[in-house]
Amino acid sequence: MFPADLFLFLSLLLTLTDVPVFACSQEPCSDLPVFTPSTLVVKYGDSTSATCVACKDACLGYKYDLEVPIGTRSANGTTLTWTVSNMTQWETSAICYYNTDSHQQCCVVHHVTVYQPPESVSISIANHTGPMFEDEEYTLQCIVRNVAPVQNLTVTFYRGLRVLGIATSNTRTSKPVTEMFTLNINASKDDDGVKLRCQAELELGPDGPQPPPIMTSEEEVDATVYYGPYLQGSANPQPMTIIEGSTLYLNCSAVGNPPPSYAWTLPNSNSSTIYTDGVLTVTSVGFEHGGQYICKATSNRNTATVNFSVDVQVNVIPYIIIGAVVLSVLTCCLVFMVYVHYYKQKRMGQYNLKDVFRFHARHIAMSNEG
Repeated sequence: MFPADLFLFLSLLLTLTDVPVFACSQEPCSDLPVFTPSTLVVKYGDSTSATCVACKDACLGYKYDLEVPIGTRSANGTTLTWTVSNMTQWETSAICYYNTDSHQQCCVVHHVTVYQPPESVSISIANHTGPMFEDEEYTLQCIVRNVAPVQNLTVTFYRGLRVLGIATSNTRTSKPVTEMFTLNINASKDDDGVKLRCQAELELGPDGPQPPPIMTSEEEVDATVYYGPYLQGSANPQPMTIIEGSTLYLNCSAVGNPPPSYAWTLPNSNSSTIYTDGVLTVTSVGFEHGGQYICKATSNRNTATVNFSVDVQVNVIPYIIIGAVVLSVLTCCLVFMVYVHYYKQKRMGQYNLKDVFRFHARHIAMSNEG
């Protein structure tokens, strides 16, 4: 059977050598076919059309044509028209050509980009539910379903209006695929209460739809981040001096999520007292209130500590007031005594005690002479 098979092969080879073989080439061609538009972008299922001028004059008298895998073609001289009423092929192209006497084929391949906007877009946090914790890493994942071509897709992650990051695909395919895009983030207090979302944009160039098809995740992620506590004041405030009887205010307020709870350790006490407020108030401070106050603000898994040093001093104002009152009374008494003394002198006149006795003796002598 081997000789017979060899004979058949040789016969076929000889037959084929009698048939002109054309190789599509652009190098020796001075007059190449020209497609309009130069690139064709069409949505899957839509209609489209393109024209090709096979040549200006080089192909007159030669064979020229337009090969297409779908739709219809028509000719008007060397102008060939391709029309598709319903684009249902993902990988397609058209070939416009003409043949030369040297069995060379001058041709241009017109590649067609068939696209499909995303069917849906969704965002979530990978392998996590519930609140996030500050400074811990999480992975945002954005799933884009049934989009083509995925290599033209750009996915942008947003925190509110701020861009967190951009992701693209390494996949190269013409048909629709569903792909997941991821972005690693470190949670911060600024993320608490904001909305996380992702946006898919299919960029198909200037010949594609303008603006490009854009779809945002249908549901946003309402981020809850546990953070803090962060003190609103200093962790090491300056020592305080307060006057006995005054009101003492100590403030170790902090912010955090969840809101922090406060535990105060008072002077001469080994136990802590739980407060719902970061402000400790003591009215009418006494000497027993002096010393070290320790406040611990606890939120989630962290604690912030503030140490207050309070020195209570004697209130000298009452003593000053008493001294002033006593001084005023003594002054008034002195003024009164001076006044009384001066008043008696004015009423009785100025006299000397010796003159009184002399006058009394003279009066007795005159009485005896009479």
